[in-house]
Amino acid sequence: MQSFFSALDGREPERDAEGIARAIGRLVSDGELDAGDKLPPIRTVATHLGVSSSTVAAAWSIMRRHGLIRTDRRRGTTVRPFASHGRNRYWQVPNTGRRLDLDLSTGTPDPELLPPLEPILAKVQADLDVTSYLDPPVLPDLDEELRRRWPYDPPALTVVDGANDGLDRVIGTVVRLGDVVVVEDPTYPMLLDQLELAAAEIVGVRLDDEGPRLDDLAAALDRNPAAVVIQTGGHNPTGTVLTPVRAKAIAALMAGNDVVIIEDDHVGAMVEGTTVSLGTELPDRVYRIQSFSKIYGPDLRVAALAGPVEGIDTIQRRRQMGPGWTSRLIQRILLELFADDDVARLVADAAEIYASRRGELGRQLNRRGLTVRVGDGMNLWVPVQSEQLTTVGLAADGIGVSPGAPFRVQSSEPHIRVTATNVRSDFAAVADAIATAAHPNSHR
Repeated sequence: MQSFFSALDGREPERDAEGIARAIGRLVSDGELDAGDKLPPIRTVATHLGVSSSTVAAAWSIMRRHGLIRTDRRRGTTVRPFASHGRNRYWQVPNTGRRLDLDLSTGTPDPELLPPLEPILAKVQADLDVTSYLDPPVLPDLDEELRRRWPYDPPALTVVDGANDGLDRVIGTVVRLGDVVVVEDPTYPMLLDQLELAAAEIVGVRLDDEGPRLDDLAAALDRNPAAVVIQTGGHNPTGTVLTPVRAKAIAALMAGNDVVIIEDDHVGAMVEGTTVSLGTELPDRVYRIQSFSKIYGPDLRVAALAGPVEGIDTIQRRRQMGPGWTSRLIQRILLELFADDDVARLVADAAEIYASRRGELGRQLNRRGLTVRVGDGMNLWVPVQSEQLTTVGLAADGIGVSPGAPFRVQSSEPHIRVTATNVRSDFAAVADAIATAAHPNSHR
């Protein structure tokens, strides 16, 4: 028991429930507490730390919620061998409970604007070699093409099974139990689920028209975070695009520390040459995830991941214990998509159509008194009086939207996310319906 208190004192825990939970979490992540180790009684810990028993009980509750400890009558409170979580934020987003005439809740591309894969598959079948377990995890030709398209010279690069897989693998490599991780607020629900599963402390920073706010980010960096996660283009849900000026300012702000930067570009740089990245300033500290599923097809489940040599090597070694690599057949399809001029034209046309649809719906909503940022990507972040009443009211009209709560970290302003790029016509009618549901007292 004395060794436990010596180790805990070495962590200098803050005297509140979250601080105590984080300190014990770090003891577990650093191997000073092992699975099955018994924790002292709550009253004993409270007396040692000079806090109330209710504060320590609240810390125990936090750790149970994160799957870090468990309590039974015979053994007392012990460290769990693993953390486990159920369905959380991500599964609250799609409005799948009923048939809808217009589903704008999914955040997915318009199927009619995806390039056809049949001609590409025919080319791949003519030159197919999928017989080896020993080949490199990334096709050499694809590696070369990805590096040519990358916004900076990446130290190391691999291919993963989509943006979510890339995020999960980077988080598993750089985030430990109790670590502080800084994210945009609001941000993508799956990211928040992954960080909660890792038992990280999540700190949100607000956005303005250029990206994460520098004042919020500077304050968050004082918390000594392990990582900062930034969506560089087509931010989900707000549509914010990180500007070159803001990227340079963020890089300068972070130059004096060793915080890892995780960049998520889930839209996939639909127009070449428009990508902004902190990797141009801090290439050895940036993990950049570039998804291609939204521009070529969700079922491809493919993304590129670049980062520090040691980190990418760790990720590849861990993958060898599971899937091994992303199917080289999928990689070959991606390479053929890159090389096809017709596909490039379709992707560029789709980007223009998406921009037109997003812009028109945004303008219509702004005319009706709803202040929305048109931005980029596929979504609009729309302020409402009540998320529940708005989503239910729109569903009654046959329109599905996502509630804003799963996207938020700390902010409390109610919003809905609308996948604007799936509105093909009748923009005024859709805007009327959204405005009426968002502010019913103003549109009677």
